[in-house]
Amino acid sequence: MTTRRTRPAPRPPEGTPPRTELARQARAVLADAVRIAHWAAGTPGPGTAAPLAAHALERAATALELSPAQVRAGWDRARLAGLIELHGDTARPGWRLRAWDRDDSAVLRGWVALFDAWSLVHAAPADIEAGAVAEAVEAVPQVLSLLQLSAGPVTVPALLDLLGQRVAELQEERCEVPLGPGRTTPAAPAEPPARAAAAEDGAGPARSADLNALLLDWALEGLAAVGALTLGKGHATLTPLGNWAVWVKLEQICVAAQSPAGNIEQSAADMLLGCARLTPGPARAEYRAWLAARTVGSAVAELLAVARGEDALLRGLAFEALRVVGAPAEPEVRAVLAEPSLRPYALLWLAEYEGNDPDDAQDVLSREEATWLWVDTAAAVADHGETGLLVRHLDSAVQGTVPALLDEVRAVGHPRTVQVLVALAAAHPDPALAKAVRRAAFQVHTGGA
Repeated sequence: MTTRRTRPAPRPPEGTPPRTELARQARAVLADAVRIAHWAAGTPGPGTAAPLAAHALERAATALELSPAQVRAGWDRARLAGLIELHGDTARPGWRLRAWDRDDSAVLRGWVALFDAWSLVHAAPADIEAGAVAEAVEAVPQVLSLLQLSAGPVTVPALLDLLGQRVAELQEERCEVPLGPGRTTPAAPAEPPARAAAAEDGAGPARSADLNALLLDWALEGLAAVGALTLGKGHATLTPLGNWAVWVKLEQICVAAQSPAGNIEQSAADMLLGCARLTPGPARAEYRAWLAARTVGSAVAELLAVARGEDALLRGLAFEALRVVGAPAEPEVRAVLAEPSLRPYALLWLAEYEGNDPDDAQDVLSREEATWLWVDTAAAVADHGETGLLVRHLDSAVQGTVPALLDEVRAVGHPRTVQVLVALAAAHPDPALAKAVRRAAFQVHTGGA
């Protein structure tokens, strides 16, 4: 018997469009990013982990009939949404791009990844200190919750008041002194909406309130840029996509996995997805049934082909299925040791095959291999798991401290590093730790140290 939850999944708020419509809207938001991802995937050497190289930017703009600014923005979004992954100087299609036209869940997860990274998509003004920006980012979930609960337009003064209260709470929790007249603040653009609203509510706003207004403008513009809300004259409203995303985060809902029924006739990828939510015993039974219907050679080849894909969850599950194959899979597993993305999994498989205790098998991995595997597993959790699992995954890192982990994660060069760090920062309840993780994501994203 398997233990399953009997409580029905909560239903989204009344008026929420069906998933097919939400996915259509997400595809529209990311349309340019998808075009650029397809172009980049078929073009050798489009760029590096830094912004798109100048020569590639010109080629893409010409080929896609977009402006250089549109190409640059689309490239950035494609990376953050998991549509493309960079391996050295080569761009490869991410698993979401492969599934884009047929899998609404992949589309919505890609958009949520972009939504979580809104502060990277729309960079903060350069002359605002990093601490003030970090506080605003930490306060934005409360702003979004108010917008979601209001189920309609919310005035900018109300949002500004909430942002100010939350920032003050964060400063009090850290025993910090709020920004005062002695702190230099930048000049704001001409009459931004939140600044204008602050001026209407009282003459001569203090510098800290003035800075909050500027930060609220930036946050609202960033969220609008990813399609989470729309801005009107003096008010903001969540889009259907934004409303759904905030509700999902509040409820911590996971997309239900496919049923395992009929797996014997499915492809390896579909079979593994169907078994993703099963406990180990029933999952192994499904693997055995699927393997029994195929020759060993073809089954192992199909499982390794899935493992070479961009979906980290399927990579781990493919090696679980190969454990059921046992000895006949050894030559093929040993042969993939030269492939960096499969090497940690193959080393663990071989260690267990040779009789090592599974709890001690991790000792066969180098520090770099263990860190790469940690990021890959975190990517699987971020794509398919629950928020709490991602937070608890921190405890499995070989590094003794979070700063040490972040240093080695930045150096290991996993293509999903930025997305993993952004998701972890969005999920972690400790504001200070979330800030450090968010800063690391920004440094990796921009190519900084």
